[in-house]
Amino acid sequence: MKHALADMTVAEFRDRLSEEPVILLPFGSQEEQGPHAPMGDYVLTDAIALKAAELSGAISAPCVPFGYAEFFRPFPGGVQFRASTFCAVVEDFVGAFLDHGVERLIVLNGHSTNAALIDQVLRKIRRERGVAVPTINLWRAIPDSLWRDLHGENAGKARGHGGDPITSVYAYLKPDAMRPDLAKPSVRGNAFGLPIAGTAGVTFEEMPVQLPVDADEVNADGMLGGDPELSSPEIGMAIFDHLTTYCARFIEHFRTCDPRDIDKAPPP
Repeated sequence: MKHALADMTVAEFRDRLSEEPVILLPFGSQEEQGPHAPMGDYVLTDAIALKAAELSGAISAPCVPFGYAEFFRPFPGGVQFRASTFCAVVEDFVGAFLDHGVERLIVLNGHSTNAALIDQVLRKIRRERGVAVPTINLWRAIPDSLWRDLHGENAGKARGHGGDPITSVYAYLKPDAMRPDLAKPSVRGNAFGLPIAGTAGVTFEEMPVQLPVDADEVNADGMLGGDPELSSPEIGMAIFDHLTTYCARFIEHFRTCDPRDIDKAPPP
């Protein structure tokens, strides 16, 4: 049985519609990941979505490879949609299935900065079309307990843009694309003489102050927090296995739900 929509003929997909299948809508990004990892993190989201579909009997649509992240614009090779463009893409992607009565849809978001805009569009769709579409923000779906199991006392140092989870998952799925020889530590800069806390801003008297900081101002190499030297293919495999099985379990639960009635629990 095919699980990638891109591999199906239209006749094959029509035949599957009688099953009322769950369709996964993956979103990723083309952005810098530090000097050591490929920019196309959408490749990871696509792989997670397809594996989750295989485990659960769902169908994975092609991954949207570009996302929203204004603060990554200074780095060449990245592709960032404007907010209005990204919102239009989300609405059209979801609408392409709703227009044919396909309503059991799940967004798998592999780029954290997409989340607020995805939520905005899905709320609009629910108001206008009556269908509730859930989203799993993949890299936020890793529990603290797993971080501790994988990294121990280094969990806080390993986690962040430029480190894990992306670096380890890439090392597991696409080891030949990695450049560990180029890895550098994350050292953050200052703005207005204040320590930069990240792309959200700075800290003043130990409290956050929002400031539109670009990623290259946080760190010239785009290392926004994580330490890639703590990453490994083995850790990547554990994260991949967790995310794919977690998504598969949610898919199985959602398959018995009514997207038009969130107050109704699925049958036992």
